[in-house]
Amino acid sequence: MNNPMYNQIPWQPANFYTYPNEINNPLYTSSNNSYVPSTASVQPPVNDEDTFKYFVDIPLATAKSMEGKYFVGTAIDIKFGEAANGWARLYNPDNSGVNLYVNTWRVSDVVPTPYRVQIWFNSTPPGIIQESNFITPVNTAINPLPQAKAKMQFGVSAKGFPSGGFFVFGNYRLAGITIEEEVYGRYILPPGGSLTAFLSNPEKPTILASGRVVFGWWEESIL
Repeated sequence: MNNPMYNQIPWQPANFYTYPNEINNPLYTSSNNSYVPSTASVQPPVNDEDTFKYFVDIPLATAKSMEGKYFVGTAIDIKFGEAANGWARLYNPDNSGVNLYVNTWRVSDVVPTPYRVQIWFNSTPPGIIQESNFITPVNTAINPLPQAKAKMQFGVSAKGFPSGGFFVFGNYRLAGITIEEEVYGRYILPPGGSLTAFLSNPEKPTILASGRVVFGWWEESIL
């Protein structure tokens, strides 16, 4: 019979150890291809330490912490109300030799009244200036621990308002609600500069209130 359908090569199971032209293409009657295990072409090379190349995006604040340049400062129990105000500021001394790059600030734990926060640059706050000892580097793996050049200062039950400098903005919250901002180093304070969080409770000014302020920043030497 000359029916072409009877001249087809019978079906054969796939052979993963042979190149296609050995079975599936009968036009190639001879081949130099030899048995090739399937694992030979997919097995990765043996790795050593020099084989790996890492490319990692690290947040800038994390990088500054790794360098020992990032610090956090806290002022606690800032009293205001009863016709007075309270404040905390991050202050860069005149002789520090560094610029401060503010990353975050936060006002929290304010009770029992609603409160208002005003942010000021480079102003002179009212009242007696006190210094907080609660400043620490966030990288505690470095020995000895880095020491911040900046000062964490605060004032309680102060009469009056900041003078000089620049009022940046104000914000209002109910009691117990946190106000915070992450500015990623955009607030830059030179020697003699400062960032002040000024607290008041104008809705209930006769009631004594208290809260805390936290700043996070890194320091860079001035070339």
